[in-house]
Amino acid sequence: MQVSDTPLALIGYPGPAARALRELGLVALATPTDDLKSVMDACTTLGFSGALVHRSQEARAHDATQADATARRVGRVDAVAFTAGAHGTFALADALGDTLEASGYASRGASALLLGTDMHDLALALPLTRLGFSTVGVVAGNTPDAERAARALPAGVRAFPMSRQDSALLGLAERADLLVLTGGSLPAGLAQPYHTIVDLTGLLQTAPGGATLLDLTALHARRLVCQLAHATGQRFHALELEGAVAALM
Repeated sequence: MQVSDTPLALIGYPGPAARALRELGLVALATPTDDLKSVMDACTTLGFSGALVHRSQEARAHDATQADATARRVGRVDAVAFTAGAHGTFALADALGDTLEASGYASRGASALLLGTDMHDLALALPLTRLGFSTVGVVAGNTPDAERAARALPAGVRAFPMSRQDSALLGLAERADLLVLTGGSLPAGLAQPYHTIVDLTGLLQTAPGGATLLDLTALHARRLVCQLAHATGQRFHALELEGAVAALM
C-alpha cells in the first residue's frame, strides 16, 4: 500500500476516522471547526488535497466554500477540493442515484413522489429524477418551496408540485411507484403494498402499508467513494471502504 503524502482534512470527525483512512493509504488530519473559513484558507495554503466534512458541519462548510450547484440546492457541503480555492460539493445526492440504480429498481417510465419539508431536503432526491422517471410529484411544507424544488427537475419530466396539506396528495401518491421521504414524516395511509420507499430520514424501521423499504446499506460507502473522488482525485471501490465508513459514522 502506497501512502499519499498529500494530507486530507477531516472537519468535525473523531480520531478513529483518521486511522481508518490511513489504512487506505490516505494521510488524514483532524482540523479545528471554530472558524471554517480560516480552516479552508489554511488547508489551501498548506497544500491539502481536500476535506471530508462531518454532518454536524455541513451547513457551515457550505458558507465557507465555493459550493457547486448540487451543494447550493441542498445548502450543505460534505466534501471539499482545494484547487485554487475551496470547492465544495454534496456527494450524498449523487450517491443516492448510484444506489437506486445499482439496486436494479426499474425507474424508466415509472412515477416518483418526493416528500419533504422544504426545497433544501427535497434537493437530496433530485439526482434520482435523472434515472428515467416520467412523472415526479414534489411535495413540501408549502407550495412555493415545492415549486422551487420542481424547477430543478430534468427537461421532459412532468412535475406536480404541491404542499403536504393539498387534498390531491393522496391521489398523487396512489399513482406513484416510488415514494422518497427526504424530510418530515410519512403521512398515515399514504403507502400501499405496490410502493417502494426510499427513506432518507432514517426514521422508518419498516415500511408501512405493506410497501417495500429500499435497502440503503450501500449508500454510505457509495457516498464515501464520491467524497474521496472529489477531495483526493482517487477512486476507491465501495467494498474496500467498509471499515472507513464505520469509523466515519
